[in-house]
Amino acid sequence: MSVLSCSNLTFRVRGAELLSGVALEVLQGETLGIVGPNGAGKSTLLKLLAGLREPSAGEVLLEGRRLGQMTRRTIAQKLAVVEQQADTDDGIRVFNAVALGRTPWLSALEPWSRSDDEIVEQALSDVDAVHLRSRIWRSLSGGERQRVHIARALAQRPQILVLDEPANHLDIQHQLAILKVVQALPVTTLIALHDLNQALKCDRLAILERGRLVDLGKPLDVLTPQRLQDTFGIRAHYLTDPFDGAQILRFHS
Repeated sequence: MSVLSCSNLTFRVRGAELLSGVALEVLQGETLGIVGPNGAGKSTLLKLLAGLREPSAGEVLLEGRRLGQMTRRTIAQKLAVVEQQADTDDGIRVFNAVALGRTPWLSALEPWSRSDDEIVEQALSDVDAVHLRSRIWRSLSGGERQRVHIARALAQRPQILVLDEPANHLDIQHQLAILKVVQALPVTTLIALHDLNQALKCDRLAILERGRLVDLGKPLDVLTPQRLQDTFGIRAHYLTDPFDGAQILRFHS
């Protein structure tokens, strides 16, 4: 069942078309990866699907409803976003930064409660950041900040999680840990990835090239040697990992 979809999705800036005629459906419970060369339109597509930008043409449906007709609060109760470079007030403590994820659920009739504390603590634990809970934001490294932003999104308890290269600023240990956490979450995930071997772990991949969707399907079906050559300009072939039998890409200069 589709939980997020778009049709003829197009975005123009000062006459330049950054995204053109994209149509796809995100299925409930799946991890859909978005890949493509730099400038292919990955971040633009994610922003449009999350309602952070208005399309020049086309529409986005969230659980069958037009995104443009929904309030930000309603969208935020269903969908959380982690951008590549997000900022937070320098003076805020980590626990309070993560607690911002609870905002869509709070009101005069439903104020902050013990369960909100527990949700924030669990989100910090999920990204291995409990030890950072009392730190001031400006004292964090780039990788630590990214983990806190992911925790904030998890605290939102979304049905759909949208991530724009979430492991981009992390060391390899935390890259693997964060991606493992994301894959284990009982949510639908839409994730832009730079690392094509990480992308192979997604349920499906959407491949963008110059703002157009050029392929959509299971990773091994769409990330063919010919596609890698045509879209990414690289030569590669698959190897089988003797440890677990997984297929991995080896690239050639």
